[in-house]
Amino acid sequence: MSGDASLRTASQRIAWRATIILSTLVFIFLMAPILAIMPLSFSSGSYLTYPLPGFSLRWYDEFIHSARWMASVKNSMIIGVASTVLSVVLGTLAALGLAQWKSRFKPLVLAIVLSPVVVPGVITAVGLYFFFAPIGLTGSYSGLILAHTALATPFVVITVGATLQSFDMNLARAAASLGAPPFYAFRRVILPLILPGLASGALFAFATSFDEVVIVLFMAGPEQRTLPREMFSGIRENISPTITAAAVILTTVSVILLATMEGLRRRNERLKGNSG
Repeated sequence: MSGDASLRTASQRIAWRATIILSTLVFIFLMAPILAIMPLSFSSGSYLTYPLPGFSLRWYDEFIHSARWMASVKNSMIIGVASTVLSVVLGTLAALGLAQWKSRFKPLVLAIVLSPVVVPGVITAVGLYFFFAPIGLTGSYSGLILAHTALATPFVVITVGATLQSFDMNLARAAASLGAPPFYAFRRVILPLILPGLASGALFAFATSFDEVVIVLFMAGPEQRTLPREMFSGIRENISPTITAAAVILTTVSVILLATMEGLRRRNERLKGNSG
């Protein structure tokens, strides 16, 4: 009996070590491109080569003082913030409706709402282009904002819907029975409880819009060049180390958003634990 226990313990140790080694290799594989780009952004040379001729912040200085790059950052922020606001409103309303809707068609409707996440981006971009072109929304901020809203709304539906699964709808009914108008009940009862999921959805929506390039390539005009599109064009036309500085900045923004989402997730778990 003790021999079987020691054998299981030994096999468990081997499996655990193998899992750690495999996970480490996968992590290195995923992080290697990012880790390879970061040192190049501090190169003093004019070419993307190793070993580095020296260390310098010249490419960050060029990125910050370049009207072209700053215009792309401005466009990304405008489109990202506007599409995030719209997707939060639409996604929250859709999640609330789906949470209270009891129908056999609910899975079908939910699949349609979440389809932009599943459908390949190039197919979504082509469909949006042919839908927006006849009504003059291509090559405009409005068209890009609406397109990114359609792409980001499913993330809000997912996060808010997950939060609503642990929400007691009787609280909203109790507020209504006490005479609270629907909007007042939502603002004072529902919103504080679903706020962590709503904030996570907003961060997902902003990150989706800020990093998106395929729809921008199809629908943006010369005045709507976002940061990812500027990087894509720079790689095709003129490879400059400034692109590596832009990549590091974009990666840093993504890491900050992910860290914020993780903080919100842990806060939500603590709130659930305290309420339980």
